[in-house]
Amino acid sequence: MKIGIIGGGQLGRMFIQNGLNYGLEFHVLDPDPEAPCSQIAHQFVCADRNDAEAVYNLGKDCDVVTIEIENVSIEGLKRLEADGIKVYPQPHILEMIRDKGLQKQFYRDNNLPTADFALVENKVEVQEHLHLLPVMQKMRVGGYDGKGVTPLKSKDHLSDAFDAPSVLESWVEDALELAVLVSRNADGEIKSFPVVELVFNPEANLVDYLVSPARIGVEVESQARQLAEDLIAKMEMVGLLAVELFVDKTGKVLINEIAPRPHNSGHHTIEACFTSQYDQHLRSILNWPLGNTVLRTAAAMINLLGEKGFEGPAFYDGMDHAIAETGVFPHIYGKALTKPHRKMGHVTVLDNTAEDALVKAQRVKEMLKVVSKV
Repeated sequence: MKIGIIGGGQLGRMFIQNGLNYGLEFHVLDPDPEAPCSQIAHQFVCADRNDAEAVYNLGKDCDVVTIEIENVSIEGLKRLEADGIKVYPQPHILEMIRDKGLQKQFYRDNNLPTADFALVENKVEVQEHLHLLPVMQKMRVGGYDGKGVTPLKSKDHLSDAFDAPSVLESWVEDALELAVLVSRNADGEIKSFPVVELVFNPEANLVDYLVSPARIGVEVESQARQLAEDLIAKMEMVGLLAVELFVDKTGKVLINEIAPRPHNSGHHTIEACFTSQYDQHLRSILNWPLGNTVLRTAAAMINLLGEKGFEGPAFYDGMDHAIAETGVFPHIYGKALTKPHRKMGHVTVLDNTAEDALVKAQRVKEMLKVVSKV
């Protein structure tokens, strides 16, 4: 079987690594000639992900086409779908998800809990919603990995507002941030993974580390997983969906954002679960039986970000010390050049409990640095 992937980053690379175990063939399109997938794909096409013709030409001879980033040509995917090629997630769902305004409206229309919000077209309209302050302003399209997001905590911060179509989302005070990965195949089978707890790097606005199982009660765990399963069922989406969540001070779980693909919050599943997120995404889009999502052991995961002050050929300083620890699994993404805060890899750490895994992960984080010797 031939599987097309629009986007050639590290998520696609790990997806291919998993899929090679099944003897599948992977065809990838990405604008970066040195994208992580370029080293292992059966065919690699260097082209703009928003080039409808290029997307169509890559996918027309594939059995299934999927994505590893949302910023792709919807027109090209819809054309493939019209020609009978299976495209998952479905293009109309991808079109909705990549517009944060449509996302939020979907939650409201389907009675799915989310923080209060308002939609604005420009910076001037922000002034009409001062009653919502403090808010997080999120550009409706184009934001990624912390880009296109800015906090507006008071009137004094309004000068920092984006002058673009945006969502103004009410601030959830002292929120615990969680994520649930959930999958659905074409037969309608749905399975979710155990909840993970997210801790963000405040400077890079990226996940600093995660821990699973999340340090939450049974009620919140059940509420979070059920919410994720209800969401993917109402969307009727095929594939893997990452659902980022807030837990407010009352213990209520709210949907923050979603991503229709493998996600940073699921990297640990490669070693920690019976089925990884990449295997589950593959099973979903091929309409295979979904795998067992049970955690085999507690895990923590740290992102390897390029260190501040270093730019150039990447060097992983301290790797020998990190892998001397038991239960430490580094994943390097194959990016030749590092720069501050660039995602260069991740490390999964396994241990008997979430607390033990987290302590070890924090120790590994101090050992292992992505620098450049040039």
